Amino acid sequence: MDKARILEELKRNPKKIRFKRLCTVAEAFGFRFKGGRGSHRIYVRDGIDEMLNFQNVSGKVKPYQVKQLIKIIEKYNLLKEDERDV
Repeated sequence: MDKARILEELKRNPKKIRFKRLCTVAEAFGFRFKGGRGSHRIYVRDGIDEMLNFQNVSGKVKPYQVKQLIKIIEKYNLLKEDERDV
């Protein structure tokens, strides 16, 4: 699945995104796992000041965390950046 479709999937239903899926998507957009404690995982990316903090709640993430990732992808044009790299 290409990144544009993945982004649409996130936008379509942020309430049903699984924790592992969101972690995989963040890594696909260039974020790297920095650490975390307990049910939390923190992701960072060079050139982006914001950190992503995902919380595993019964295998899912909270919808606001999905929206944070979407906002960062759009704010920094990460989808367009990826197209230039191809």
